[in-house]
Amino acid sequence: MTPATAACWLMKSEPGSFSIDDLKRKRREPWDGVRNYQARNFMRDGMRPGDRVFFYHSNCAVPGIVGIAEVATDAYPDPTQFDPQSKYFDPGSTRGKPRWMLVDVKFVRKLKRTISLDELKQHAALADMALLHKGNRLSVMPVDHAHWQYILGLEAAAGAKPTHTSSASTEPTHGSRQRKTPGR
Repeated sequence: MTPATAACWLMKSEPGSFSIDDLKRKRREPWDGVRNYQARNFMRDGMRPGDRVFFYHSNCAVPGIVGIAEVATDAYPDPTQFDPQSKYFDPGSTRGKPRWMLVDVKFVRKLKRTISLDELKQHAALADMALLHKGNRLSVMPVDHAHWQYILGLEAAAGAKPTHTSSASTEPTHGSRQRKTPGR
């Protein structure tokens, strides 16, 4: 898939559990532990090898986009759902009819700087980005190509003036139901 035809995504992880530096060190990692049906459906039905991913640190001092990864595999059953010792064990899921899927992601690069959630909120061009919707708790979500390009422009334009300042709070919450191990 070429960058022009690849889909774009955002995947959240708590840096204390699995950070962009962990992915850089490991080079490739299964994105396991997702237990939200919509996030699962995005991985199962939407993600394809070669798709681009913003790696987002959540539930930390400065939540934001910290790196870029790439989807490395098609979706396949998350093995943690079958392991009774795993906190992600699902007794209702069987190998013949798995409920939870994952994809492997591979490291591409760290951003030159963190593009914080607060900074993202300041740009009118990103107002309809799923991440910024009030109450959005998804750990996996699509990103429009226009938003992808705009955010990469923010990385290059450090210190650029925001195009809009919002007084409305759009503070997302970070639930544990859809995070990767633990906290992803």
